[in-house]
Parts: sequence; C-alpha cells; structure tokens
Amino acid sequence: MPLQVPSIDDRRHADLVRDTLARVPVHTPEWTNLSESDPGVTLVELFAFLTESLLYRANRVPEVSKAKFLRLLGVPLAAATPAQGMAVFSGARLDSAVPVLPAGTEVRAGAVPFRTRSAIDVLPVESRAFVKHRVQLDPQDEAYYQLLYEAVDPLASAPKLATYETRELDGTRSVALSEETVDGALWVALLGPAKRDPAEVARALAGKSLSLGLVPDVDLAPREVGSVGQGAVDGEVSELVRYALPRRVDAKPGQAPQGAQTAQATYAPLLPTRADNVLRGPGIVELPLPADEQDLFNWTQLDPLEAGVGDFPPALEDVALASRIVTWVRVAPPRSAGARMRWVGVNAAMLDQRVAISNEVLGEGDGQPDQLLRLSRSGVVTESARIQVIESGVTPPRTWGLVDDLMAAGPEVVLDPTQASRRPNEVCLVDAEAGTVRFGDGLRGRRPPQGSRIVAHYDVCEGRAGNVPAGAISSGPALPPGVRVRNPLPTWGGADAEDAGTGEKRVASFIRHRDRLVTTDDFRDITQRTPGVDLARVEVLSAYHPDLGDSQPGDAPGVVTLMLVPRHDPRQPDAPLPDGAFIDAVCRHLEPRRLVTTELVLRGPQYVPMWLSVGITVAGGHSVPEVRDAVKARLRAMLAPTRADGLTDLPGRESGWPLGTAVNPKELWAEAARVPGVLRINGVNLADADGIAILDEQPLRGLKLPRLLGLSVEAGDPVSISTLRGQGPGDGTGFDQTGNGLEHVVPVPTVPREC
Repeated sequence: MPLQVPSIDDRRHADLVRDTLARVPVHTPEWTNLSESDPGVTLVELFAFLTESLLYRANRVPEVSKAKFLRLLGVPLAAATPAQGMAVFSGARLDSAVPVLPAGTEVRAGAVPFRTRSAIDVLPVESRAFVKHRVQLDPQDEAYYQLLYEAVDPLASAPKLATYETRELDGTRSVALSEETVDGALWVALLGPAKRDPAEVARALAGKSLSLGLVPDVDLAPREVGSVGQGAVDGEVSELVRYALPRRVDAKPGQAPQGAQTAQATYAPLLPTRADNVLRGPGIVELPLPADEQDLFNWTQLDPLEAGVGDFPPALEDVALASRIVTWVRVAPPRSAGARMRWVGVNAAMLDQRVAISNEVLGEGDGQPDQLLRLSRSGVVTESARIQVIESGVTPPRTWGLVDDLMAAGPEVVLDPTQASRRPNEVCLVDAEAGTVRFGDGLRGRRPPQGSRIVAHYDVCEGRAGNVPAGAISSGPALPPGVRVRNPLPTWGGADAEDAGTGEKRVASFIRHRDRLVTTDDFRDITQRTPGVDLARVEVLSAYHPDLGDSQPGDAPGVVTLMLVPRHDPRQPDAPLPDGAFIDAVCRHLEPRRLVTTELVLRGPQYVPMWLSVGITVAGGHSVPEVRDAVKARLRAMLAPTRADGLTDLPGRESGWPLGTAVNPKELWAEAARVPGVLRINGVNLADADGIAILDEQPLRGLKLPRLLGLSVEAGDPVSISTLRGQGPGDGTGFDQTGNGLEHVVPVPTVPREC
C-alpha cells in the first residue's frame, strides 16, 4: 500500500478571507459592511495571513521528514559544485616592481567571490595572438607570388608557396591549427606599453615567469576514462606542445648583422615549469623567461620580402602595433593532436568560485557515541573539509580523516595489541549537502573525548550563481594598486545542491545500483543525475569503442561508450552536441563510480546530413497549409535526436531516433501518410549531403544519427533535391589541405587587393 503524503489544508490567503466572510451573515447578521475599509474585514485579512503561514509550515513537515528518511536510507544528496574559470590580470607599471599575486587571491564578479589557484607574476606586457591562416589564390595571383618569391630559398629551385593571411585569435571563433594554418603554430606577440622602448620592457621581463593561458576548443573532442591499469597520460600529452622564443644569431665575419636581409629565423625552446594539459581543456602554462634581456628580441629590420616568410612571425600591417612587440612566443602542438585554439593570453590564472572558512569552532566533545555537529555555512565543497580535534595536553592538534561510511572505521579500544586493526579510528563523516559532521560510536570510529574542542576548516561556494558571463569578474579587494582583472570567457561547472524532491525520485534506482556503474541501467540512471548538466538522452553501448573501425557492440570487452545529447544547444538547436564543459562534468561525476576495469568513452552523436522532399495530395475538407505543416512536424519529430514535443505514438522512438537504425524512404513515406488529411503520397526524395539520391536506405552505424539539412513538403509532386539544396545551407566541404604534404613548402603572406 503506498504511503500518501498528508495535506492539512491547501487554501490560500484569498480563499480563507472569502470563506470567513461568507459565514458572516449566519453568525453576525447585523454586520452588513463587508468592504475592505471595514475594521472587521481588516482583522479577517490579518488572521487569514497568519493562518496561511501556519498551514504552509504545517504542510512543510513532510518535506523535512522526507530528507530525514533519505539520510536513514543512505541516499546521498549531491552537494553544491563550485564554478571554475580563467582570469587575466593587467595594469602593471613598467617603472615599478613586478606585482606578485599569491595563490588564493580573491577577485569578484559583483558579490560572487573567486580565488586564484596559483601565484603569478603580473608582467607589464599585453598580448595578441595570431595565426597564419591559409588562403587559396586564383591561378593568376598564385603565379605572381611564385615569381615574386622564387628566390626566397636558394636551396630550392622551385619552392611551393603556402599563401596565408594574418588573423588574430580574439576568442570569437576557434582555429584548427593543423588544418587552417600553413605552419600549425600559434604566435603570441608580447606587447609593451605604447611609446616605450621594447628594450626597456625586455629588461623588466628578464628572469620573470610568464603565465600563458590557453583555451582550446574541445567541444567536439571525445572523453575517455581509462581503466586503472592503463595509467595516466595527461602529463605525456602536455609535454608534446612546444614553446619557443626567437633566438639571436650573431653575425659571422663578413656577414650582415642580425635583423638585416640575411637574418635567420631560429628559435630557442622554452621549457615550462608547470603546464596543464591545454590540449584537453583550459589551462595555464608557466614559462620562465631568459635572464639575459638580450635573449628577448624581435626582428625589426627585415626586408619586405622576408617579413612573415618561412619561419618568421606573421607579418602585421599595423605599424603601431608592430612597433610595440618585445618578442614572440611560438606555440606548436603536434599536428596529429588536431588542436583547435579559441583564446590565448598572458598574465592568466585559473579560478575557483569558493570561499575558505578557517578555524570554525563547532563545539566540544562530550565522549558520547555518534556525536553530530553542524557547520555554520551551507554550500560546502565536497572533500574540502578538514576536521581537527584539540585535546588537552596533546600537541599539535590532530586532524581526523574523512570516510564515506563509519562502518568501515576501526574500534576505539583494541584489547589484544597483536590483533590491532589496520583500519583507522580517528575518522569522521562529513555530509557536504547537509553541512554536518558525524563521529563514531567507539566500536566503529573513535569518539571525541570530553572537553576536547572540535575545529573545522572548509570551503563554501555559491553553486550555479558562480556561472557568470565573460567580463563579469572585474574587481578584487586584495589586488595591488593599478592592477585590473577580467575573465575572457564565461565561468563554468557551478551547480546547486540537490533537493529532497529530486533525491526521492531516485531512491529505487540508488538502492538497486548503490551508486556503482555495473549494468546498462546503472550507467543510464547515474549519468542522468549528473549535477550541473541538462541531459536529454543517454545511450549506453556495452563492449563498444567508436575508434575501432567498423566494430559493433560486443567487440570491445571492458569498454562502455556513452552517447550524450544535451537538451539545449544554441549553436545548432536541431542537432545538439555536448560541449567540453558538459562532457567534463559528466566525466567528474562518473569517474569515482565506475569499476576499476571499465574504460568509459564519452561522446556526442555523429550527425549524418540529409535532404528530404515530399509531395502530398490533401484530402477534401482539409486546409493545405495545415496538413503540410503537420507533415513537416511529423517528419522532423520522427528524425529528431531527442524527443521534447511529447510525441508518444512512435513505438521504440520515445527518446529519439534509435541508434543503428537505417533511414528508409519507404518508412518516411508511411509515416507521412499517417498524418490526418493526407490522401496520397506522390513521392519521397531522400538524398545525402552532396545531393546524391538515397534509393534504398541510408545505414547509420555506431553513434550516427540523421540530421535534416532541408525539408520540403508541397502539395503535388515533390521538389527536386537540387532545388532544395539551392535554398539550404552550404555543403561545408572544409578547408583546402594544400601544403601539408612532404613538398618543400614556404609560407608567404598575401597582400589584400583593397585596403
């Protein structure tokens, strides 16, 4: 028999006033003035307000009991998750000492505080990032440039020119370095203040540490959580990115000095002292600059036919900007990594949205079992708590460990020293969502002695409120005078704590899987409740790896692939794809819950573009526009990757187009014929992205789902695909790959025809 949650009374303020005044003629017929100006009506409204408050509190009692029952069942509610981001500092003066910001420096977005993860030197420079973006010239211009640069390399009789134009990486769009550039490199110009000698700036930079922030575009990159035996490879991947500075080459006797026409484009490598994996996500790379200011220079007197040619930095048309360049930093990831960069800047630091609470006295121990103390702040960050028990005569204070279950703790007293338990007993259980600290009962976990003081150190966060837009972080109470701060991209990852209502819905599934990824349902249920993300669809493919060619589920034991489809994607609403932060949040949620022998692969769907044209005959008595729009809606809903329109009459497709199901024109024919008002289907034309007709069916294997590039439904014969393509988006053929082979390629800048 199900337990019904009682509701004492569901009447609101207006209902209570109306019911009370309706009884007036029965009990006090002499009271005839029931307008709002009457003092008696005012008293009725006052008591109705008090009654409504009492009823609200009385009806909230089951919610409190519900939260208590969840804790008794051992169902943990997800704690708040802090947001993270990247900040850039500027404004350091050239004529003063370089400011050093320690780790934990507080900056703010309005009233929301953030703290830096590491210390940085705020150097008196700015930065601009450029790439040599490949451009394809017409044959006439290409022949002209070939003739112009025919003697640029005396060792090659006919070098192949890779023409490019200099583009700035300003964060508005990403650039694929291995595909869209001629050299696969990213060029960061270090700029001194205007009207200051670059040599003076070089003296201030010598021996300092440059904090370089890089933000790759990893929205479409897969995420894999390997088994424990595979080991970590993040450090090895980060070492593949090469950083270099221009190197001065002294002229030999009889040669022109450095900077003239015979200059050589040589570079000295920079070895990072600390580097995040900037190929997988936003990170900071600390580069120690040379101690000798002579090693910080830039080529300033190049011949016009040498500027930007070959390995020289990109040619800049802005003379004022070029005069401020102190030196260049070349960032070269491996071409095989397929790196896409969105933003690069100096004086950058990673941020966490959290506030540290230190030395909070929770109370005194009383020696009783199962002591429970409460933290004063909510929004506790998981695993940030540190509990100290200060006992009289014991120095220094002992820090007790944190456990997930006190039943695994050792006993307080061991009678037989030879059988001493290896399990620690000075442990406690911290519930980050509830903000409580629980100690053992003596048999399982030590009890804090009577008279001991219990002190807590922990971090708190604002949850979802920490997800602020770009530019919102603009102040800091501890910043040196003149130093400014901003965030070049929005912060991400913040999520509020889970409420009791959401926790109640997953009691049955939690008791079944105990928060461990074992069965297919476990993967689906636990992934669906990832905090901070809005998942519309999760598909679990057991024993399947999408990188193993034409494999099928069951061909890769030990591997589980999850296809994730977000509920919203502003970039392409009809074909949503998870971005990097979305997949990272799921990774962090699943990693501690998987088995040690399970390798997880997290990816979004692979959309197969198609064109569809349908011709119909509308039955008498029906409106042609209404029937036509209904057929369009039906076909779009049938081929959609997710189901958000409440369409329930598609058996087997309640969550969207099923994986591994081919798109058959006959099936689309039958589906369009089911729409009320359709008398006859005159034809169905289905084609791929290039307009080639699909006569039989379009197979979809692995993670592939259909995506309609264009849909036409007309009364009469169907519109031809060629006509439909002329009204739809481009074919997206990509970028020309000329110059990536083994030929001798020389990058050369191009001059625009019009200024």
